[in-house]
Amino acid sequence: MIVVAKMKAKEGSKEKLEGALIDMVSKVNGEEGTLLYTISRSQSDPKEFLIYEKYVDMDAFVHHTSTPHFKELSDSLASILDGAPEVGMYDELAALDK
Repeated sequence: MIVVAKMKAKEGSKEKLEGALIDMVSKVNGEEGTLLYTISRSQSDPKEFLIYEKYVDMDAFVHHTSTPHFKELSDSLASILDGAPEVGMYDELAALDK
């Protein structure tokens, strides 16, 4: 199961959002069922970030969204995001893993 989240920081909040997202990687690392969690920044707009997540199944994703660190991040985003995050959920069909 793949989740893609795209979000944009308010003017003056880029560093705060970037730090919060990067900090999540080490916290998510301990979650069973989370296979991949990648934070990327747009080359054309440095206030825009993309999170690419891969889980073994929906239960693992639900577990991720119920953790204290997910709730803490979610609570902190309201004041620093320029609009609501765009979130898409996908079924992986093919992949290259080197």
